[in-house]
Order: sequence, then structure tokens, then C-alpha cells
Amino acid sequence: MRAAVIFGLGCSPNDLKPFQNKRAGRNDIEWRTGMPAVSGEADVILLFGGDGTIHRHLGPLVKLGLPVLIVPSGSGNDFARALNLRSVHDSLAAWNAYCSGNGNIRSIDLGVITPLEVAHGAASHPASSAPNDLARASGLGARYFCSVAGVGLDAEIARRANHLPRWLRAHGGYALSFPAAMFRFAPFPMKILTPEAPNPTKDCHPDRSVSFPQGTRRGVEGPGVPPHQPDPTKHSSPAARWEVKKAQPTILAAFANTSTYGGGMKIAPRAQMDDGLLDVCVIGAVDPFKLFCMFPTVYFGRHLTIREVDYFSAARLRVETEHPLDLYADGEYVCRTPMEISVERDALQVICLP
Repeated sequence: MRAAVIFGLGCSPNDLKPFQNKRAGRNDIEWRTGMPAVSGEADVILLFGGDGTIHRHLGPLVKLGLPVLIVPSGSGNDFARALNLRSVHDSLAAWNAYCSGNGNIRSIDLGVITPLEVAHGAASHPASSAPNDLARASGLGARYFCSVAGVGLDAEIARRANHLPRWLRAHGGYALSFPAAMFRFAPFPMKILTPEAPNPTKDCHPDRSVSFPQGTRRGVEGPGVPPHQPDPTKHSSPAARWEVKKAQPTILAAFANTSTYGGGMKIAPRAQMDDGLLDVCVIGAVDPFKLFCMFPTVYFGRHLTIREVDYFSAARLRVETEHPLDLYADGEYVCRTPMEISVERDALQVICLP
């Protein structure tokens, strides 16, 4: 068996040693470091890192189609948590089972974000982006995400948390960034549109009332990764009519493939990774004091009972705001509104606990 290993920030070959234990009957494994160029170069991939590391490698991982074992080694590890891989020990147990031929591989969905053209086709960028972010966004097509994408307050919190030292991000960085972001962030007008249900009595051309045009896809990719062309049957946007699902002043909108983000906050407690849907949580205009009191309830998923919170599921939607706002996914900056968000079913093969 040939195993490729990808090390995220702060990880080293020393972290691999427990997985190379020959006493466990793995004498025949050929190890290599780095992302395989083609699927024929490896049989399985081990990825050491957190949500950000996974996010940056999703494009090539999907293209290769190889089983992937996640070893949680980041600051948040929400994606690994969704797979019940809460520690290196859990990942090692899953690896032992896989090497024993248990067939403990699961197919899961991924979210797909497609920026839409604005201002005569010019790409929109965050004012605070670093030069490499701007270069990446200017050529950005569709992009995979594994856990949660968000617009509004949570994106601002993610931006602030990313500027904290890594050790502090791993110990409540999201919660520590919340107070400063909360008192500086105002509700913003937002529209969420979903495809109109098919009706044979209506024409099939796009709804001209939507105020932003479709963007151009250049393939699903990640930062620093050469783009590749996605399956056109999965990412094409057929002519469709769009209807407004939500239109209101909003504090944040989260689009979830997994239930948690920010290091364990249950923003979408009903989300599943294999149902072909994204769970959408929208928090409307709330005064700062009520928002502050609401924050702890998100860790337990109890915020769904609050009047200003709307929750629904969708396989495909568009997000439009009055002014371009940053969207972060898996803790990483992706693009600015407007954008289309959808699901690719069974996009990734992951090794999990039997």
C-alpha cells in the first residue's frame, strides 16, 4: 500500500511515527510526503492539520478521489470532530481499522462556493486582504468547503481570530474575538435566493429580476493549488428562476455542511454531511446586549429557539448584500458577496472510526 502524507502548519514527521508502527502489521506500506500529482501515485492520504489546512487541499483531494484520513492537529478541528475524530488517538484507531481491511470509508458531501461577477466583471476583494489573497481572489472560480461558510459577524470574527497567535486560536480564539467584533458590527441588508420549484407552465429562462449576473467558473480549487476543471454535470448552473427565501437586516448567515464551527459552536445542530443539503442559519437584527446573551447558547445549539433566528435547508442558493461583504469558509477568506453556494454529493472519501 502507498500512503501520501500532508503536514499542516505546526506538524512534522514526528507526528507520523505512531501511524508507521510496524508492530501493527504495516511492514508493506510505502510512505511519501506531499500531495500526489495523480491518483496512481498513492492508495490513501493522511492529512495532519485543522480546518484551514483541509480547506486549502480540498480541490486536489476531490480530484484524486483517494480515501483521506484526517488527523486533527489544528486550532479548531471542527471537520474532524464531525467525523468523530476528536483526537490523534481516534485517527490512529481509524487507521488501524483501515489497514486491517475493515473498509471503514465514508462518502461525504462538500459545499461549493462560486463568486459572482460584479462591477463589469471585476473581482471584488476585501479591503483588509493581503496581497496573496488579492491575487488568489482575482482568478478564483468555484471553491470547496468542508464545514461552514459564513457572511456577516462570524466572518468578521474569523478575520480577527486569524490575526491571533496560533496557540491562542487553539484555546478559544473565536470566543475571544467575539466581543470586539460584536460591538463594531451593524446589521446589513441581505437577500438569500433559492431556485424556484419547476413549473412546466412557466418559461425556463433565468429570472431577470435578480440584480447580479452569473459569474464565470474556472474550476474548484484551493489557495496555491493549480486549478482543475470540475465535472460540468456537478457545477454547471442551468437556466433557472430564483425566488427570494429571506430578505431582512441580518447579523450573520451561516451555510453549514457540518454542525459546528469556531472550535465547537453548534451553529447548525441538524446539519449532516451526507444528505445533499446545506443547513442555513440566519440571525436577524439583534441589539448588542441580546446578542451577547445569545452567544453562549450557540455552543449547545439552543439558539434555534430565539425569535430572531431562522433555520432551513437548501441544496443551492444565492446570497446578495447591499454592499460587498467578506465570506469566510472553514476559517479562511474565500470571496465577497454576491455568490452562489451549493452542494456536491459524495465529493470526498474519508476514513472514519468503524
